[in-house]
Amino acid sequence: MKHPSPALRAVLVAGAALALGACTQVHAGHVGIRINQFGEGAGVDPTPLGVGIVWTPPGTDVVEYPIYTQTYTYTSSPTEGSQNDESFSFQDKNGLTLNANIAVSYSVNPGCAPKLYVKFRLNADQLVGGQIRNAIRDALTNRASTLGIEDIYGPQHEVLMSQVQTDVHNYFAPFCLDIEKLFWAGPLKMPDQVLAQINQRVANEQAAQAAQANVATATANANAVRETAKGQADANELIADSIAKNPEIIQFNAVAKWDGHLPEYMLGGNTVPFITLPQKAQ
Repeated sequence: MKHPSPALRAVLVAGAALALGACTQVHAGHVGIRINQFGEGAGVDPTPLGVGIVWTPPGTDVVEYPIYTQTYTYTSSPTEGSQNDESFSFQDKNGLTLNANIAVSYSVNPGCAPKLYVKFRLNADQLVGGQIRNAIRDALTNRASTLGIEDIYGPQHEVLMSQVQTDVHNYFAPFCLDIEKLFWAGPLKMPDQVLAQINQRVANEQAAQAAQANVATATANANAVRETAKGQADANELIADSIAKNPEIIQFNAVAKWDGHLPEYMLGGNTVPFITLPQKAQ
């Protein structure tokens, strides 16, 4: 078998290198978007790329988006998310400033992922650090501006986050980015004097509720005593009325309890018990 000449081998190697250099891999768990820089097809290819090796000739780029759920935390801590302070500052309806760490879970719909790149022209990391954070900030600012700080800190805490999540989800849904979950990533931060006032008010409300509960218990006990006494009085009145109308009931009860023995000593004029019965009134 005739071997190719050194020149031909060099051409083949160069061609293979060029072919390999014109390929890109779309990794597992991702979808690819092809961007053509030149020619009639310049722009974003509307057909998403699946996992595998794809042909990317000169002037062609591929951007990947994750299609599995990812979570990112915007925090003031340098050990989470970015080393920069990415926490959110916002105000209540009275202009008091609060600060919060918030986490987001998101994924990209692979079937229409090119729409996401056409809209924002950003890769996944840029979206998280830019458009997604901006959308959360805007929704949080708008929603919190209708609430007082005590509502945000207390009964409306989770309601507020749910409303922000809905707003952000609805904003990105047409562009194939699914905001699956937003949640507080730590306690709210606020001026110390405001927090002290809120805690004192909560303590006062709890003390007032406890006092009301004690009053209610005492009132219930007093009512129970009155009802018992009233019931006993009614019963006594019925007994007295019955005896007045039927005096022989007394002797009947005495006979029922008598052991059959007469007294050993009786004073003069006394009658033998149960011998003389009183006459019923006519």
